[in-house]
Amino acid sequence: MFTLVSCAAGCGRAAVSGSNLCAVHAAEPEKESCRISDYILSHQVIKDLNAAGLKFSSVDFANRAFYGCNFLRASFSMCLFPASVMRMCFFDFAVFTNCDFSRGDLQFLSFAGAVIDNCSFESSELVHLNYSGAKIFDSTFNNSNLYNSRFINAQIIDSDFFDCNVKKVNFINSSRTNVSFKASNTAEAVFERGLS
Repeated sequence: MFTLVSCAAGCGRAAVSGSNLCAVHAAEPEKESCRISDYILSHQVIKDLNAAGLKFSSVDFANRAFYGCNFLRASFSMCLFPASVMRMCFFDFAVFTNCDFSRGDLQFLSFAGAVIDNCSFESSELVHLNYSGAKIFDSTFNNSNLYNSRFINAQIIDSDFFDCNVKKVNFINSSRTNVSFKASNTAEAVFERGLS
């Protein structure tokens, strides 16, 4: 798991990997984003990386394996992650716009409080993921396995879950507008609290 080194500016945030400052206090955050992107692109396996708060645009992260990485409050625009493997990574309060996670093997990740707009998670293993409190717009999860994932208090709008495994997926207190679960096993999902 990533090591949290405190930002030298004393703000209490974690420093970006390879730096002594967080993304907020970096003199040139764009250069930090480029440095981290170059690091990821030069490695097939990325472990224990802290890239919290950085911004990434039009980067192809496809076919990479991420283990124990921290992308808290990061921003991703038009980034590609197809066929990626991810384990125990944190994307809490991150923003994703026009990103592709299709054919991914994503397990034990947290997207809590994230904003996900026009993204694809199609044909993926999305097992034990936390989307609690996320805002999800115009996104597709079609043909995916979402076993035991959580969308508690999530807002889901104009998104599709066609032919998905939603066994033990928790949608309690979520709002769903124009959401389709066609051909999915919704009888095995949890949409409301049981009566006690």
